[in-house]
Amino acid sequence: MVDHMPSSPLRFFALFISFLFLCKGATPARGRSYAHEDRGDAGAAPRLQTYIISVLQPESATVADREERERWYRSFLSVDAAAEDAGTGERRWVYSYHEALTGFAARLTEEEVTEMKKKEGFLHAYPDYVLHPATTHSPEFIGLHMGSGLWGGGATSGRLGEGVIVGMIDSGVTLGHPSFNDEGMPPPPSRWKGSCNPPMFCNKKVIGAKNFITDSDTKKATPADDDGHGTHTASTAAGSFVRGASVLGNANGTASGVAPRAHLAIYKVCTGGKCQASDILASIDAAIADGVDVLSISLGGIPDLSIFKDLIAIGAFRAIKKGVFVSCAAGNFGGDESDSVINAAPWILTVAASTMDRSIVASVKLGDGSIFHGQSTFQPAEFTHELLPLVLPGANLSDDSPAFTCKPEFLVGVDIKGKIVLCKGGGDISDIDKGAAVLKAGAAAMILMNAEFQRGTTAASAHLLPASHISFVDGSKIIDYIRRSNHPMASISFEGTRLGASSPPAPAVASFSSLGGLSVSDTHILKPDVLGPGVNVLAAWHSPVGPSLESPVPGGAYFNMVSGTSMATPHLSGVAALLKSAHPDWSPAAIRSAIMTTADIRSNDGQRIIFDGTLNETANVFAIGAGHVNTSRAADPGLVYDLVPRDYVSYLCAFALDDEKLISGLVGDRVSCSDIPRITREQLNYPSIAVELRKKTPTVAVNRTVTNVGEAGETYKVEVEAGGGLAVSVVPQTLKFSTLGEKQSFTVTFSKPGGATEFSSEEGILRWVSSEHVVKIPMSIIVDLLE
Repeated sequence: MVDHMPSSPLRFFALFISFLFLCKGATPARGRSYAHEDRGDAGAAPRLQTYIISVLQPESATVADREERERWYRSFLSVDAAAEDAGTGERRWVYSYHEALTGFAARLTEEEVTEMKKKEGFLHAYPDYVLHPATTHSPEFIGLHMGSGLWGGGATSGRLGEGVIVGMIDSGVTLGHPSFNDEGMPPPPSRWKGSCNPPMFCNKKVIGAKNFITDSDTKKATPADDDGHGTHTASTAAGSFVRGASVLGNANGTASGVAPRAHLAIYKVCTGGKCQASDILASIDAAIADGVDVLSISLGGIPDLSIFKDLIAIGAFRAIKKGVFVSCAAGNFGGDESDSVINAAPWILTVAASTMDRSIVASVKLGDGSIFHGQSTFQPAEFTHELLPLVLPGANLSDDSPAFTCKPEFLVGVDIKGKIVLCKGGGDISDIDKGAAVLKAGAAAMILMNAEFQRGTTAASAHLLPASHISFVDGSKIIDYIRRSNHPMASISFEGTRLGASSPPAPAVASFSSLGGLSVSDTHILKPDVLGPGVNVLAAWHSPVGPSLESPVPGGAYFNMVSGTSMATPHLSGVAALLKSAHPDWSPAAIRSAIMTTADIRSNDGQRIIFDGTLNETANVFAIGAGHVNTSRAADPGLVYDLVPRDYVSYLCAFALDDEKLISGLVGDRVSCSDIPRITREQLNYPSIAVELRKKTPTVAVNRTVTNVGEAGETYKVEVEAGGGLAVSVVPQTLKFSTLGEKQSFTVTFSKPGGATEFSSEEGILRWVSSEHVVKIPMSIIVDLLE
C-alpha cells in the first residue's frame, strides 16, 4: 500500500516528453522535447523539488511493519526538513512506498539531497518528472469470437477474464458509462484488498478506485476521468458489452473490452495530459498491495532512459515479483526515429501499435479528377458533393512553413470562407483544434494531411466540420495540384464504415509506433514485443465528441475513436487477463511467451506485415517484435519460455557489471552478484533472440529452455529461417516431451561463413513445430565483423 500525505508539492520535472498522441485527436510532435524546472535567480532561497528516494533496508533492524518502515524513511530527512514537515513550515513528505520501491518521495533542496547521500542505506535520488498518456471491432480483429478460443467454453477458455483483476494506471474512469455496468458480474475475489475513494464510486465491475493527484479542483481530486484517456483504455481492456456503440453513427456494433468479465481497479495519476512519476510509482505501489493480477500502463516513458532510472521499470519489477503481469506502451515516437521504443525492460510486455481492417472513409476528389481516400468519423449526409474552392494557407511558402498547420494566427487575412482548406499535421495544435480554427474562420471543410514524419497512418477523428484525414504522400500531391492550378477545386464524399478489406492490408505497423533498434534503452533485448490494435480504436469516452459536443447521449454512452500505442496496450492487458483466467498458475513470463510465440507475422492478404501507408515496405523485427497478437492460438501455445524474478537479477548482475548498489535499488533486495550465476543478455530465456557477431566473437551460441504446457507425449522439430547468408544451427533438432511441465533446453549457434565486408542487420525466425503447435520466436542478428 502507499501513504499519500495531503500536501500540494511543487512539481519538479527533469525531463518532459511532448510526443505521445493526445487523446483528443492531436498528432505527435516531431522531436523530443525536454523541459527543466526554472531554477530561479542566483542567490535566491534554495528551491524545493520533489525527489523519489530509494533506500536499502538495514540488516540490523526489523522494518517489516509499515509504521516502522516509515520511521526509517523519515530518518533520512534533514533536521530542517523534518521540522518543516512536522508543521512549522511547508509540508515536505509526499509518499511512503512499501511495494513498488523501498523508499519515499519528498520535497527537498539539492543541498539536502547531497547530505542525504552520505547516510548509510541511501541508494538513489530520482528527480520527479512528467510523463504523458502515449472497441466494437478490435476484439474480433485479434481473434476473439463468442463461443471459441479464449471467449469459448473449453479447457483453454479465458472465461471472458472472470476472476481476474486488471489495474489501470491512467487518468481515471467515467463510472456511469455503460461500459462499466456491473450487471451479471460476480463479487470481487476474496484476495482483493483494495478500496474505493469515494466509496460510492465503485461497483462489481470497477472494484477499486484511487486518486493520486492533489488538486483543489473537485473532479481532479477524485478518480473521475477529466480527460477521456483512462475511460478509453479501461473499457478497451475489460469493458462490459454495450450494444449500439458508435461514434457519430459510424462503426456501429456491440462494444466490448477484451476481457469483459474481468474486474477493474482504477488508479488516477494523470490530469491535463500530465502524469507525475512519483504518482505513477505510488499507484503501482497501491496496486501491488491491493492484489491486482494485471497492470496496464498506457503512459509514455523517456527514450534512452536507463532501466535503473526508469521508475515505471522499477515499479514493474516489484510487481512481477508478486506475480503481477505488466504491459506498457512502446511509445509514439515512430516515423524515422529508430531506437525510440520506451518501457523496454525485459520484465514488461512492450506493446506496439497496428492498424485494423476497418476504415471510416472520407474521399477527396480534386478538380482534375484525382481521388484520395481519407478518414473521418464525422460524416454529414447533407454536405455538398459539388466541387468547392480549395485553399492552402501560405501556399507560396516553403513546404515546412508553419502556416500550413492552420493555427489561428496563420489564418488571419486568408480568405477561406466557404472553401475547403488543406491543413498539415503537427505544429503544436491538435487535429480537432485545426478544424475548430478553420471553421471559426468560415471554412466549409478541411483536408488534414499528415506531416512528413507522420507518414501514412490516418485517424478517423470526430472533427467539428466536414473533413478528411489523408496521408503525407497524398497530401503532397494535393499541394502540387494547388500550386499548379489557377483555380484549385475539391470535394469530399463520405462513404461510411468499411470492414474486412485487404487493401490496404491489415494489420500494418502504425506510422507513429516506436521502433526498436540495436541498443534499446540499454537493455539489449529485442523490443517491442508484440503488436496490438492501436489505430482508430473505438472505446468508451467521458463526454460527447464531434459537432454535437453539447448534445447529451441517453445513459452517457459516449464513445470515441483514438489512436496510439496507449490504445494497443490495453488490448494486450485484456489478453493477459484472459490467459490468467484460463491458466491461473502461469507466471507473467509464461503469459508473455504465450502471446509472443503465437503472434502473426502476416496480414490479411497473406503477405508479411508492412509499414502502414507504404508501398509494401515489409516491417522488420524492430517494428513488430514477435508479430501481431492472435488470441485464438495464445490460449494453447504448446511450449513457453519461462522466467522467474531471480533470472532477471542474474541478468542485471551481468548487465550492470556487478554494480550491486545499482541493482539493489531496482530489485528491492540486497543483491550479492558473487553469490548468483550471471546471465548475459543473449542468454536470458526470452521468447526472442538478439545477438551480435563481432570480430572478436564471430560465432555466438545462445541457450534457451522451453516448458511443455501442451500435450504429454508431444514431439517438436526445429525450423529456422535466416537471411544475409547466416549459418544458424540448433542442437538438438528434436524435442520430445513425455509429461506436462517438463523442461528441455537447446542451443542456437550463429556464424557468418566467409566473413563480411560491411555492417548488416539481419533477422530470422526459429520455430518448434509439432502436429498440434507452432512455437515461433523472432531473431535479430547484427553482423559487424570489421570491429
